[in-house]
Amino acid sequence: MTTEALNPSLLSMPNRSPHLDIWLNAVAHTRSRSPATFKQWFSNVQFDRLEAGRLQLTARNEFVRDWVKTHFMPTLLGRLQELLSPQSSEGIRVVWSISNELSTPVYEPKPQPEENPPAAEGVPSSRPSARPGPHSDRPAPVHSSRASLITLLNAKHTFDNFVVGPSNQLAHAAAFASAGGGGPRYNPLFLAGRTGLGKTHLMHAIAHKVLAERPEARIVYVSAEHFTNEFIQALQNHRMEEFRARYRSHCDLLLLDDIQFLAGREQTQEEFFHTFNALRDADRPIVVTADKYPQQLQRMPERLVSRFTSGLVADIQVPQLETRVAIVRKKAELEGISAPDEVAVFLAQHIQSNVRELEGALIRLAAKASLTGQAIDLEFARREMTTLPGQRQEVVSVEDIQRAVCNHFRLSSSELLSKDRHKTIAFARQVAMYLCRQRLKCSFPELGRAFGNRDHTTVMSAVRRIEAQARKDPQVMAHLEAIEQRLASSDG
Repeated sequence: MTTEALNPSLLSMPNRSPHLDIWLNAVAHTRSRSPATFKQWFSNVQFDRLEAGRLQLTARNEFVRDWVKTHFMPTLLGRLQELLSPQSSEGIRVVWSISNELSTPVYEPKPQPEENPPAAEGVPSSRPSARPGPHSDRPAPVHSSRASLITLLNAKHTFDNFVVGPSNQLAHAAAFASAGGGGPRYNPLFLAGRTGLGKTHLMHAIAHKVLAERPEARIVYVSAEHFTNEFIQALQNHRMEEFRARYRSHCDLLLLDDIQFLAGREQTQEEFFHTFNALRDADRPIVVTADKYPQQLQRMPERLVSRFTSGLVADIQVPQLETRVAIVRKKAELEGISAPDEVAVFLAQHIQSNVRELEGALIRLAAKASLTGQAIDLEFARREMTTLPGQRQEVVSVEDIQRAVCNHFRLSSSELLSKDRHKTIAFARQVAMYLCRQRLKCSFPELGRAFGNRDHTTVMSAVRRIEAQARKDPQVMAHLEAIEQRLASSDG
């Protein structure tokens, strides 16, 4: 995506700096990887300055700052590093400020429906209106019109460009059927899978296909966060009739991303419950995504969970090697990147658990090759994958998880794999088995062999026990989160 393709209304920029074009390029690159939620968050981030390896930003509040730091800054900083100093190992230092008053853009934004900034339930939005007027307090419109919807969709996220493999075959077929492509249509369709495996791609593909075949269709594509924000504003401004009409009466297809963000928001859950019932009773398709299975959603009422499971729950697993290679090849074809098969295989072996990171790695290699005038070959890929900023080795083996668990509980590897049934050791062993199953999707017999040649039923029992304890025992959840953090930081 070029800098021209970025709508300037996404950012507040008080002064044009010498590095503004570089910043916009990096922002456009970051936006392309998460178009569904990017606009909501970066509308609350102000670019102040970029110079001498120092990036100065202002966020509307700490909540926005922390979310952007966690979910967007690694990709954005990696792109900035490539553009500013691709051969330098020095990183870019980010300095944050917090202010509720953000400057308006220096460019006139393209006309488009205004969106709400993210907010916790019950907290009013504080974003000033870009164009004050008598209706400036109206809640942001739902993306149900064709023009506004197209601005949200990634043009490359179509069914034709989705690489199908054993890990996502059911989800692809179900999404295709939901878009009217033939086969039984399940309502609702619940797509479950970890971040970066293709859920959003399928949501966009459904919208693209329906729009192509039924241009008049009223499609609402929205994140759970946006739904919550609109609901809050509708309550505050006494416009609930408008809100309900848009979501219930004026909606032919509802696409709701990241339903897990409704967790604990009781009023919003109640409203969505009735919206869900109204649409399903009218036989209008509902497609929902989450990073967990319905039964694993925390602080979600049972009546909503039961409705999610009343249709079809289709999961997307980590793709196998052959599928990952095909994904790299498809991405190279779409982006016009010349990458030998050996490079595709290398990337697929190097990044195993996240399709978005896999595609991003190819884009970074292409950008570096273009900037330095080098060809993308295996040697180049190996060198750059270990030196590009933001890159880290993925935790991809049972041994990595076993090591992290041993470090956390201060055990030796031999103790963890032994027949010792001491309470502490047995608990640590069960935790390790659970994490291996959750993260790596290993089979039970495979895990049994990896944990001292134990019977697969022992592993099944351990996984179920920890899964049950994590739901009701905060201490068990704390252990799991601490080990996950250790794995994420590669300290395991």
